[in-house]
Amino acid sequence: MISNKVARREAKQLFRLCLVNSALDETRVREVVQQVVVSGRRAARTILVQFLRLLRLYRAQHTATVESATPLSPELQATTNANLRRIYGLGLTTVFSDRPSLIGGMRVQVGSDVYDGSVLGWLAALEARF
Repeated sequence: MISNKVARREAKQLFRLCLVNSALDETRVREVVQQVVVSGRRAARTILVQFLRLLRLYRAQHTATVESATPLSPELQATTNANLRRIYGLGLTTVFSDRPSLIGGMRVQVGSDVYDGSVLGWLAALEARF
């Protein structure tokens, strides 16, 4: 049985093989997963679980979720997308969604970074101060 520490290290090495110019190559990911499955190693499942964890972290860090109280105009979406790509790099995927509970404004989340300029966020901050 392989230890979790060794599985994490091997998964990290495999993950690095999937990066091309700091961007994730999906064909390499598929090839790596197929090779690990075909290898028949007893620890294949543990390694793949750790590999999947790294993939999820990468996706979270390279996906921006933009929530607004009302649908954003295409021009505002394009400007927001351009500004986020300027800050986080060209490999960023932006997802826009409507969330009426924000009352007004916009909330952006990229990985663990959260930029909350919504009325709901301001009200929550005001409530926390009291």
